[in-house]
Amino acid sequence: MLNVTGELSGDSWGIFTFLCAALCNLPALPALNCSEELGAGQSIQQTYDLTRYLEHQLRTLAGTYLNYLGPPFNEPDFNPPRLARAERVPSATVDLDLWRGLTDNARLAANYRAYSRLLCYLRVLDGQVGTAELRHRLAHFCASLQGLVLSIGGVMSSLGYPLPAGPAAPPAPPGVPAAPNDFLKKMDDFWLLKELQTWLWRSAKDFNRLKKKVPPAVVTLRLEARGF
Repeated sequence: MLNVTGELSGDSWGIFTFLCAALCNLPALPALNCSEELGAGQSIQQTYDLTRYLEHQLRTLAGTYLNYLGPPFNEPDFNPPRLARAERVPSATVDLDLWRGLTDNARLAANYRAYSRLLCYLRVLDGQVGTAELRHRLAHFCASLQGLVLSIGGVMSSLGYPLPAGPAAPPAPPGVPAAPNDFLKKMDDFWLLKELQTWLWRSAKDFNRLKKKVPPAVVTLRLEARGF
């Protein structure tokens, strides 16, 4: 018979008592946990967004810094050849087909090493400029670039790739003399910004392709048995 009076019959009371006991002992029952199955997709998206932000930030910084260097460095058609002494700055001038033929791990490791070294040179640059406003902008950009290095490391870890050993290089490697004159020093600064601009442009493309290969994070419910 269907009980519609609101009173508990003997059988119903037994069921009710069992449910109360079960609720009081939830730690001993299987628990439903919400977990993220894949974290790589979100990490790649965040790294891509940060790369695009740095591209925008560098355009403003480069314009200000080149004006600080003065002519001919701030002239739109100034395109000097890369000097041998600029070779210590990581170059992004690589054949695109060759670059795309690398594995994801190899490209990520190259980005990680390059930005670690570029960050070293930028920090030296930050200590040499003569205006407070430019030092502030450089410091802000260095902080963002440090975030990109950490973010790339996070992507590598989420994909199961090891971080490159000893990625950073000293600002002035042994055997490389300082610029003998002010013009060559400005050339070093010019090429540092130019290479950084190219690295960020290519990295944005790398992470855009990579995020299409890795599915977005999904949330799943998983049963974890405790005490069984």
